[in-house]
This record gives sequence, structure tokens and C-alpha cells, in this order.
Amino acid sequence: MWISCPNFASQILRPVPLPHASLIARKNNYAPQDVGIFPSPFQTNLHPTLSNYRQSVFPTSCNCNQMFSSTTEDYRNGALEFDAMDLGKYSKELEIAVKAVQMASLLCQRVQESLLSTTNHHVQSKDDNSPVTVADWSVQATVSWVLTEAFGSKSVSIVAEEDVQTLSKPDTVGLLEAVVKTVNECLAEAPSFDLSAPATGLSASEVLEAISRCNSTGGPSGRFWVLDPVDGTLGFVRGDQYAIALALVENGEPVLGVLGCPNYPMEKEWLCYSNGYRRMISKLALPTLGFPGKGCIIYARKGSGKAWMQPLHRKEKKFIWPNSAREIKVSTIDNPALATFCEPVEKANSSHSFTAGVAHSVGLRNQPLRVYSMVKYAAIARGDAEVFMKFARAGYKEKIWDHAAGVVIIQEAGGVVTDAGGHPLCFSRGMYLENLDRGIIACSGASLHERILGAVDASWNSSSL
Repeated sequence: MWISCPNFASQILRPVPLPHASLIARKNNYAPQDVGIFPSPFQTNLHPTLSNYRQSVFPTSCNCNQMFSSTTEDYRNGALEFDAMDLGKYSKELEIAVKAVQMASLLCQRVQESLLSTTNHHVQSKDDNSPVTVADWSVQATVSWVLTEAFGSKSVSIVAEEDVQTLSKPDTVGLLEAVVKTVNECLAEAPSFDLSAPATGLSASEVLEAISRCNSTGGPSGRFWVLDPVDGTLGFVRGDQYAIALALVENGEPVLGVLGCPNYPMEKEWLCYSNGYRRMISKLALPTLGFPGKGCIIYARKGSGKAWMQPLHRKEKKFIWPNSAREIKVSTIDNPALATFCEPVEKANSSHSFTAGVAHSVGLRNQPLRVYSMVKYAAIARGDAEVFMKFARAGYKEKIWDHAAGVVIIQEAGGVVTDAGGHPLCFSRGMYLENLDRGIIACSGASLHERILGAVDASWNSSSL
């Protein structure tokens, strides 16, 4: 198979044979082998549907710029429906939240590219041995600063994952400097989002203050934001999937949810290609045309009955709100034999064996979509999968920032999210999902959800969880 792209960059590209050994090696270096239900594009024995995807997305001879331009025009047309939508309550909060997550996504893209191309990773381990990077602290500082500037420090309360203890140590001066530099580079782009930028670059103490301002513990009353600056940090450092998750909670109930998914392509067809391959192709696409295989932002407002997706913003353009948004809906599949279920990649805090048993008992036969972070919620909301199950191992407590944004989005896209007892998730008791009945189940529809609940009840007593 050969690809000919004659219009790219004044014909500087020559036909490139596939498979390319370096790309395969890069994929193997950055992603676990069990991630994703989609095969590599280098396989020759693809399912016919995926073979058609591969040929339609990258035919043997194609005008790549024309392909990107056409798809981008489709997104632009989708904005017309969003423009006519009554944003209603929380309209200002939703606008600022989407802009903040768009900025954070660009920040994360730059940091991830640096991680993949250098050995100076600035990756630290927290007390639970989970990784934390420059991006985690930088996103938290950036989002904190943007929200505070927009709504005032007295009106903004934030529950977030990271603290400043590690950054405040004498032996992490270099790490703090990297965070400060990253934050200031990001905030310098604020005017392109019609937001205010700092008059001068933030100092180290100001960055630390912005991070430490996210010290709310939540609760049953009032309003607070919930932020996971980089959900799925292990996926992030491996060049795989991750998400920036921001939600607004009012009186214990999430009312806005925004997910930035910088490596989750707008079009499902691109999922059959590895992240490394999509990164390479995105670099070849002309910036003015965009690239449908690279990143999206998904968001919803409670009670609207709609969820929206827009492409990741390109920094060379001015962001227009709303920007090329189109409505998304959950899948209509209710036959378990045709459904796909998601589960976490990491086995440290969840039981793959139990979810596999539940899946088998209800007739789910497709290979699970194992993906890092709240991208699983995005997959359900836009119809790429139908079921998400997570059953934590004994002693593990679910945090609200790992679920708040995703719950709003799935529900408004037409799906159902509860604990394994069928109860709504409770976000009113601090930083953890207290009184969680066994696990979390998200489904595209009520029929599948009821089947999963029944299967969990039937299997639970025989499990070791």
C-alpha cells in the first residue's frame, strides 16, 4: 500500500510505504498492547468494516488536504445548530469552562510532545505511586487563574487533584521553573480565546498560589468547580489517551461537564490508527485545514438534553464561541452481542476479571475497549461504545474529579450513569464518592443498564472484591 499526497507542503512529501517499521516501534513503545478494541492499521486481516474505514480515510492515492478541508467544513456547518441553541442558565460558566479546557488541551499537547521527544521528563511519583507531570500542575494553575479572572476569587471554589507540596521542596526548583514557564506560555494565548492575559508573566509564587487556591473540599451546599488537570497521567506519559476534566457542582449535583480529549479523534474511523501514527499525520496536515484525527472537546449542561463536541482549537486561529460544535448522542445499540464495553487499562484499582465475568453473563462478546482516563465517558457519550463498568478493589475510594464531568455529559447525551445498585452517584460528601454501592455502571440506554445491574447482583457474592 502506498500513499501519494501531491498537494502537501508544495509536494515535499514522497510516497511512503506502509507499514513503516519506526511507526510500529513507536506505537509499541508508548502504548500497552491491550489498549483499545481497534486493530493496528498495519494489519492485513482487518474486519471488512474497518478495512473500508482504512480505505475511505486513507485511500491508496488521495488529495489529503482536500480530505481535511471537507471534513473541517462539515464541523463548521455543525456550528449553525449550536448557534441557535438557547444556552440558558450557566451560559457564561460553560463558555469560560470550554475556553479554559481548550487552552489546557493545547498546553498538554506541547508537554506531551516534549515528553515523547526528550529524556528530561519532569515526572514525579505521588504517595500512591501514581505519576504526576509538569502538565498536571500547569493545567491546574492555568484553569484556576482563568476561572478566578472570569468570576472573581471570592466566587470561585475549586476541588482539584494536585497540591503544591512537591513543587515547594528545595530540590524541585527545576520542576517549578518548568511549570511556571509552561503556565505563562499558555496564558499568553488567552487573548485568542477572548480572555484576559496577565499583564506580566506570573511569578513562581503566583503560580503556586493559583495551584493552592484549589483547596476546596466540596460538600452538599453552594457552588464549586471540580478539576482533574490530567486524568490518566500514565496514558499521558506513554503518548496515549488522557483527558482534562472540569465540572461545575451546585448543591451537591454536577450541572456542567467539560472533557478535553487531545488524543481522541473527532471521527471514529481514526480510532483504528495508533496514537503515534495520528500524531505523525497531524504534523503533515496544513495548519489552515485542521486534522479530524486529532482531539476533541466534549461538553454538556444539565437539563439541556444535549451534549456537544467540537474539534480541538488550533492556536494559530482566534477561538470563536461556540466554535464548530455539533451535537452527539449515545449509541442506539441495545443488543449485548453487538455492544462494546469500556474498562480501565490499569488493574491496580479495578478488577478486570469481575467485569469480564459480568460482560460474559449478559452476552457482551466484543473485545473490551481498555482506555485511560475519562475518555471512556466520551466514548459512551458519542456512541463509540455502549457500556462502562468499573469495580474498585477493596480499599480504593473513587474521587469525584474522576467522574463528575463525564456523568453530566453521558446523561445529557441520552445515557445512564449509576452505582451498581442503581443509585445516582453522590457528589455532595467531599472529595470522594461516599456510599458507592460496589461500583460504577454507565450505559448508552436503560435496557443495557438494567441487564448489567442484574448481572452484577447475580455475580457479586461469588466475587473476591
